[in-house]
Amino acid sequence: MIQRHTCENGLRIVTEKIPSVRSVALGIWVGTGSKYENERNNGISHFLEHMFFKGTTTRSAKEIAETFDEIGGNVNAFTSKEYTCYYARVLDQHAPIALDVLSDMFFHSVFDEEELEKEKNVVIEEISMYEDTPDDLVHDLIARACYADHPLGYSILGTEDVLRSLKRDDLIAYIEDRYLPSNTVITVAGNFDDGLIEEIKRRFSAFQRKEQTLEVTKPAFVANTIAQHKTTEQAHVCMSLPGFHVGHEDVYSLILLNNILGGSMSSRLFQEIREERGLAYSVYSYHSSYKEAGTFCVYTGTAPEHVGQVFDIVTNVLFDLSERGITDKELKKGKEQLKGSLMLSLESTNSRMSRLGKNELLLGRHLSLDEIIAKIDRVTHESVLSVAQQLFRSKLALAMVSPLEQFPDNVKSDVLVK
Repeated sequence: MIQRHTCENGLRIVTEKIPSVRSVALGIWVGTGSKYENERNNGISHFLEHMFFKGTTTRSAKEIAETFDEIGGNVNAFTSKEYTCYYARVLDQHAPIALDVLSDMFFHSVFDEEELEKEKNVVIEEISMYEDTPDDLVHDLIARACYADHPLGYSILGTEDVLRSLKRDDLIAYIEDRYLPSNTVITVAGNFDDGLIEEIKRRFSAFQRKEQTLEVTKPAFVANTIAQHKTTEQAHVCMSLPGFHVGHEDVYSLILLNNILGGSMSSRLFQEIREERGLAYSVYSYHSSYKEAGTFCVYTGTAPEHVGQVFDIVTNVLFDLSERGITDKELKKGKEQLKGSLMLSLESTNSRMSRLGKNELLLGRHLSLDEIIAKIDRVTHESVLSVAQQLFRSKLALAMVSPLEQFPDNVKSDVLVK
């Protein structure tokens, strides 16, 4: 059962008790990421995530790591476009230790100048590694092609020039602006007792910071085309369309449509491009939902000489779906796949903890398992067709990393617009 508590300072605590397991996953979620940055500090959210692990007033970076090694647990963090999460997963008897270390990092990190300069080099190496991985890099490019100069199109990692310029005062100022009680959620999933929740309240209820209002311009989908020349064996291509924002009433029809199009090994794109024609090893589709926007994307890695052919296949499949919809078999199979993946994800305390954090930050509400299954069951041929017609008749944003200087002539952003 999911329980939610809001402290007087505005901080929220969301928990899900699972007595049948022997682990606890605990996360501190902050509603900030690259979407809330600007050109002068792009990458600061991710860099700050790194710096929280570099030592507190009472623990060194090594001691933080050793604490979790000694109890057989793990601790980590990640940054997205709209949120940052610091989390740990440990055996249930060690949950108080995990809370102690995470809260120490959150409130008492020192951001030592020497550590700051060393960690800049670490993140710059991370950026270099990312740029040397074209099937990752192309997803950054497609975000920029979708949203141009809007922060939603920024790279989460930022750039070397910006990172080099960041000072300790910049980090402190960013924390003051974004790490606010009302913008923070603590989530716990697993086998824990009420004493742990009381301890969370004790540690975080005194958290005070002046509330700030940050205006974010609503992103507009601009459908640009970006081709980056790189000496690679394959051409890595992304094609993207406007999608649905978080909480959209048709999101389950879209999730099912994505599954049928390119979300599984039996999907239309996988079967047509890989199995039938052997034109790619990797081909898939995905949908990304944000507070005010969403994008639907198809990725494929193919030989440079096959880019035009693969593009035609993808757009033909998209247009066919928007004209004819899906079959009875696809509808039934898609529903069962969604239910199966949902059920399997619930076996992980980490997954449950993450679901609580994302839902609280982005939606402010939590659906029960029965409510989610009911929404999946209500998906119909007509609802899927309606979604396909809304999405697959728009201009395409295009991005490619390849040895080609530009896209082939037949690759056009308006090919689906009839």
